[in-house]
Amino acid sequence: MAKTNDYTKMFKDMMGAFPMDMSGMEEAFKSQAALGEKFSKVALDAASQSIEISTKWTKDTLGKMGDMTTAKADAADYSKAMTDFASAQAEMAAENLAAFAEVAKKVQMDTVDLMLAAGKDMGAEASAAMQKASDEMTKATKKATSK
Repeated sequence: MAKTNDYTKMFKDMMGAFPMDMSGMEEAFKSQAALGEKFSKVALDAASQSIEISTKWTKDTLGKMGDMTTAKADAADYSKAMTDFASAQAEMAAENLAAFAEVAKKVQMDTVDLMLAAGKDMGAEASAAMQKASDEMTKATKKATSK
C-alpha cells in the first residue's frame, strides 16, 4: 500500500519555517490608537469652542433682552427698543457665525494635517515591514533550501 503524506505536519513545518512577527500588528494597533486619540482631541476641542461661542451668544442675547423688556414711558420707545434688539441680534449672529466658521476651518485644517501625517507614518511603517518581511523570507528560503 502507498503511504499517504501527512499534510498537517507538512504545513506545520512550512509555517514554522516562515515565522510570523506580531510586533508589526502591535505597532499598527498602537499607531491606530494614537491617531484615534488625536482625532478625538480635535473633535473635543471643537466642541468646547462651539459651546463657548454658544454660551457667549446666549448671555449677550439675554443681556440685550433685558433692555428690551424694561417698561417705557412712550409707545415709540418700545419700537425703538425692538429695533435696537433686532439690529444687535443681526450683528451678533454675523459675529458668532464667523466664529463657528473659524472653528470649522481649524478642525478641517487639523484633520488634513493628521491625515497627511498618518499617511506618511503608515507609508514608512509599511515600507519597514515589507523590508523586514523580505529579509526574513530570504533567510527562511536560504535555510529551507540549504537542508
